[in-house]
Amino acid sequence: MSALSVDHLLGIKYLKKTDIELIFDTADHFKEVINRSIKKVPTLRDITIANIFFENSTRTKLSFELAEKRLSADIINFSAGQSSVKKGETLIDTVNNILSMKVDMVVLRHPNPGAGIFLAKHVKAAIVNAGDGAHEHPTQALLDTYSIREKLGKVTGKNVLIVGDILHSRVALSNIFALQLLGANVMVCGPKTLLPKYIEALGVAVETNLKKGLEWCDVANMLRVQNERMEVSYFPTTREYAQQFGLNKRLLQELGKEIVIMHPGPINRGVEITSDVADSGQSIILEQVENGVAIRMAVIYLLASKIK
Repeated sequence: MSALSVDHLLGIKYLKKTDIELIFDTADHFKEVINRSIKKVPTLRDITIANIFFENSTRTKLSFELAEKRLSADIINFSAGQSSVKKGETLIDTVNNILSMKVDMVVLRHPNPGAGIFLAKHVKAAIVNAGDGAHEHPTQALLDTYSIREKLGKVTGKNVLIVGDILHSRVALSNIFALQLLGANVMVCGPKTLLPKYIEALGVAVETNLKKGLEWCDVANMLRVQNERMEVSYFPTTREYAQQFGLNKRLLQELGKEIVIMHPGPINRGVEITSDVADSGQSIILEQVENGVAIRMAVIYLLASKIK
């Protein structure tokens, strides 16, 4: 079997197209597994994985835990809120103490961009970045592009619109890298205040009119407005944001074509997307959640196979 070109999953930026294809092929296999009556395989019985989350997370953490359990790995869950980190312990000390329990892999969510890269240089374990600040969220981008491939047959040549809070979104950056690597065309759309100044340098088109963006795209990925990362106000009111950049049934019906609707979750219903759109036949939001487990199983399995 072919192997990944990397020993850690720190960001899509460090992957090759062949790595993504290998992860997708492996996820195809695991998707069959999780749809069986017995959803578990004994593949990683001798591997111990620590889930270390310095930021709150429900969906990503549950998805990783489920993926690890499906592969029969042993799991340690660590939440910074109830730990010695509050007493001033450093990231390296925290992780080394956990690794001394003979842990093989660390799934890390951290508020600082580059935390996983820093850790990979200093500790002996495979690192999976489960989100570092507003930098990258590689497994989310992999499950998003995998979901597009599943729905449309391929990613190459498809027009993908990413809408919303691009400035604070690690999901947007990872998605842009993954989509471009697989040959998709990417456009971002949102208020000017929520679009990074450098964004065009990444080779994406920019649109501030949602209707025009929707007319162009095959897939619309609606991002959550990340109020918790905003120290100042980036738009007048939530209501005004919803009027200008929220996706509703009327907008979809005016398009005269069917597009695929995605959302990385959690959804602010009535803000970036209305309930009737989120729950419609065009939405693949629940498929994204299911695919998240298969993708994370694939990533963990492929990295574990490289552990000496």
